[in-house]
Amino acid sequence: MVSNLCYRIRRHPCNRAFPLLAFQRSEKPLPTRKLLHEQEKEIPMTIKPAVRVSDGNLVVKNRTILTGVPDNVTVTPGSASGPAEGVFLGAEFDESNSRHVTSLGALQTGVRFMACFRFKLWWMAQKMGESGADVPLETQFLLVEINSSGSHLEEDEIVYAVFLPLIEGPFRASLQGNNSRDELELCLESGDVDTEAASFSHSVFVHAGTDPFATITEAVRAVKSHLKTFRQRHEKKLPGIIDYFGWCTWDAFYQDVTQEGVEAGLKSLTAAGAPPKFVIIDDGWQSVAGDENKAGELQRLTGIKENSKFQNKEDGIKNIVNIAKETYGLKYVYVWHAITGYWGGVRPGEEYGSVLKYPELSKGLLENDPAWKTDAIRLQGLGLINPRHVYKFYNELHSYLASAGVDGVKVDVQCVLETLGAGLGGRVELTRLYHQALDASVARNFEDNGIIACMSHNTDALYCAKNTAVVRASDDYYPRDPVSHTIHVAAVAYNSVFLGEFMQPDWDMFHSLHPAAEYHASARAISGGPVYVSDAPGKHDFELLKKIVLPDGSVLRARLPGRPTRDCLFTDPTRDGVSLLKIWNMNKYTGVVGVYNCQGAAWSSLEKKNAFHETKSEAITGYVRGRDVHLIREAVTDPNWNGDCVVYCNRTGEVVTLPHNAAMPLSLKVLEHEIFTVSPMKVLAPGVSFAPLGLVNMYNAGGAIEELRYEERLVSMEVRGCGKFGVYSSNKPSSCFVETNEVDFSYDSASGLVSLSLDHMPAEGKRVQLVEVEL
Repeated sequence: MVSNLCYRIRRHPCNRAFPLLAFQRSEKPLPTRKLLHEQEKEIPMTIKPAVRVSDGNLVVKNRTILTGVPDNVTVTPGSASGPAEGVFLGAEFDESNSRHVTSLGALQTGVRFMACFRFKLWWMAQKMGESGADVPLETQFLLVEINSSGSHLEEDEIVYAVFLPLIEGPFRASLQGNNSRDELELCLESGDVDTEAASFSHSVFVHAGTDPFATITEAVRAVKSHLKTFRQRHEKKLPGIIDYFGWCTWDAFYQDVTQEGVEAGLKSLTAAGAPPKFVIIDDGWQSVAGDENKAGELQRLTGIKENSKFQNKEDGIKNIVNIAKETYGLKYVYVWHAITGYWGGVRPGEEYGSVLKYPELSKGLLENDPAWKTDAIRLQGLGLINPRHVYKFYNELHSYLASAGVDGVKVDVQCVLETLGAGLGGRVELTRLYHQALDASVARNFEDNGIIACMSHNTDALYCAKNTAVVRASDDYYPRDPVSHTIHVAAVAYNSVFLGEFMQPDWDMFHSLHPAAEYHASARAISGGPVYVSDAPGKHDFELLKKIVLPDGSVLRARLPGRPTRDCLFTDPTRDGVSLLKIWNMNKYTGVVGVYNCQGAAWSSLEKKNAFHETKSEAITGYVRGRDVHLIREAVTDPNWNGDCVVYCNRTGEVVTLPHNAAMPLSLKVLEHEIFTVSPMKVLAPGVSFAPLGLVNMYNAGGAIEELRYEERLVSMEVRGCGKFGVYSSNKPSSCFVETNEVDFSYDSASGLVSLSLDHMPAEGKRVQLVEVEL
């Protein structure tokens, strides 16, 4: 991006280590607030922008959302950035500085918001509220619901406004609340005391609409056109791992992983019919050491090759890669590394010009995550590779791995870069240089775009992500921490509202043999992202795994990022004691809704950690509707569809017909869940209706149906996988066929469920098998 702004970088003798990096400058003056208002007056009076500032108020769709917008806040129309009807907010300050905070005004009474904010350096979580003071520090995404009646055509509609704090030159913006004045504030930081500015014009983009999900997508698209530094999820190549079941070594071995352990895990899963098709060899394979080889030292990378645990064969890590692929039939092998090489970086004195630097966290992050004050990286420093040499490092590491048959990398610890920008032009520039080098190396060495971004929830990275297509969606899965499980499922769902615009969210590994196993497994199955476990060898629940893994190691992946349903966007299913979380996703001909009781635990703003809290009732009652699947009309084959759906309940096997707008109640206790397959009902003739359901013993049953055709009273479906297959029919079929062979079926006249058995996977060389139902 070429900015209109000028940034001043002071040079001091203490700025050593690397040369300062220049930024593009423009002599074009910044339009004044007065000039912008004069430009607005040239618009015909009959046309009012959907988002505008008028008389000191921020107005969206003729409804006030912020009052008392200060005079130093500037407004630039967003129309030049694309079709979105939005505005860019900026600010003018009296003096140049490396950090600025200004009010944007007070949130209007009657609004509700959902914020994605960073509670740790690495990770975001959700927070809901109704006033500016409730907006957390380090908010990177803010969705606001305005439900008050307006005076225009939309008076009966709910309006949604999305606030996207952006990157502007070397500065990164975030939002926060002001407790004393109950206002929404804009915070701008460069991360380098010598990188300063006083004028900003494009720090926050605000867009509004009546469909929350479309409004967010449109806003991100407009920002993409403006920044020209990233691409959206649908524009990127998804790596092949996303359609297969996998295994990660982390929770099985942690850093004690060995070649023998990897083989034991692959053998254990494959032997019982849940064959992984990818493995992630997590932290523990690299060559690392402390500076003085003393106990308790932060470990740093000492070379790009594997450590002695993986060198017991002459081929090194290539040996286990060959075993994985040739003996156990894996398609992909990934390995872990930090974006700086290792947790402590690359040891100074090694190659690549590594210099010891000490992280400096932003004020907001230190308030949210005070534990960082005693973190080993902060106290012992990190060996940072010279940005001029970082491509050489990545390319040598990745080319070595690729030569051993490795297909991709999980790149961790990414947000640490924002803390190391002092003397280097700031956090945004350092992040950009590292990610450009990383993108180039992955593109050169891993043809399947084999990369997973991890610990990467800052906008510095998101807004420069041109190629990376998979991102970890939340803090880790912690099998031994009982407070974490409900928090995890809620966080991945709400974070995906924002992250899913840039990449496919990865909801992380889980244990299949665990008290919360089904809770986690069902969520992964409808997430739209990769599905993988971290079981220790021999510790598996194969009955559970059969609900997510087909015999060929593939999964029935939903088509989109899983996200909360529209009516859950502004309720708090972890704290309010009355709300269930509903997550929706789409298949080609069906939708899916997962319902979870996530109450009883959340991040505490007082304790600065995840904590239990008292719940008001043992069970919570909620409702499921066909329209909970936000894009259910995309699964419809009949242009005259009246909105009626058939719902299949995975846990109970119950089939329910739901007329348009009808609601089905359910009650769940904490850590309980239910998965519903939602299928639009097709009327074939008077009194004859039909709806496909899919492989009903699997969590995402409808993902098995890849083609659907209606010919009078013959329904033809192309089905992937095997197992119990179900459809709804108001009348008992006359016959059912699988690949032209008539087969037995059962019919429950009370529910309309037709069941038949697909005994085998499709014939070799075929992806699907033909199933026909004659009515």
